[in-house]
Amino acid sequence: MTESFRRSGEYEDEDPRGPSGQQYGYPAPVHPEWPPPPPYEPAAAAPLPEPEPQRKRTRGSVALLAAVAIVAAAVGGATAYGFQELTGKSDVTATGAGTPVVPAGKKGDVAAIAAAVSPSVVEVNATLAGGSSTGSGVVIASDGEVVTNNHVIAGAQSVKVRTSDGHSYTADVVGTDSSKDLALIRLEGASGLKAASLGDSRGVQVGDSVVAIGSPEGLTGTVTSGIVSALDRDVTVPTDEGQTQGQGGDGTWPFQFGGRQFNGDTGSSTTTYKAIQTDASLNPGNSGGALIDAAGDVIGINSAMFSSSQQASSSSDAGSIGLGFAIPVDTVKSDLAKLRSGGRN
Repeated sequence: MTESFRRSGEYEDEDPRGPSGQQYGYPAPVHPEWPPPPPYEPAAAAPLPEPEPQRKRTRGSVALLAAVAIVAAAVGGATAYGFQELTGKSDVTATGAGTPVVPAGKKGDVAAIAAAVSPSVVEVNATLAGGSSTGSGVVIASDGEVVTNNHVIAGAQSVKVRTSDGHSYTADVVGTDSSKDLALIRLEGASGLKAASLGDSRGVQVGDSVVAIGSPEGLTGTVTSGIVSALDRDVTVPTDEGQTQGQGGDGTWPFQFGGRQFNGDTGSSTTTYKAIQTDASLNPGNSGGALIDAAGDVIGINSAMFSSSQQASSSSDAGSIGLGFAIPVDTVKSDLAKLRSGGRN
């Protein structure tokens, strides 16, 4: 490598910035004792990077898109809320709310509905002072909470429950509401039960397909199907504990509709509620069981059915003629807090 050094004094008359005008960063030596300058120019400071207008524009676009997305979400949420407030219905389904009871491809399939919901429907047997009462119930909590009709357990000295897999439990009555013909019982020592999915009865329409599951005549897990044949039927039932299931003479629950008595005398103490009418076959023992929609959600608690036996000459003619009633599930949900608190009336 060739190196070049200049003698002392040769820089005195020269521009210290060099021929290019660039400042070297040191003054020219004027004293002989000073060391000579380095044989190379110090590295110039690295220039600042050129601005990247395209990248900045991209970031601006991303930020703008994010802002638009946030605003759109806010507007969408407000629109959905406003729609619900105006219509009184919850037609907007929240994503991630849970796994559907029946897969979308099986919606309306009676076999799929029965397989999914039957484990959540139980048989209820009440021992009364003068006999016994058999009905059904719907599991609403895995630790053994079961909703049934008040008339199934009214006046009971003891209550036994049998699940779809054959297990038997003793049940305690937690709360009752005779004005709505509802009761809540809890199974002793139960855990890991499959709770039913409680739907929304406000969205039910005449003609909707439904499935009924219960224990008519003690036949646990019996499944029938049909449609919703009417809505908001004013059904009147007794509230007197003495009017327990079976007073109709054929195991059915006496009720009144349109001023007429069905399945026996309802007595002087009664209550009226708005019911879902269905042609799904209901028989004695279905009381307290589930009325289920095509998606597998419970939309009602079966509570009353009309039997033709009182007009027949033989009890062998008793049975469903396609006129049954269910308490809307929204009524059940609104009453749960009262029932869980131990209310009795």
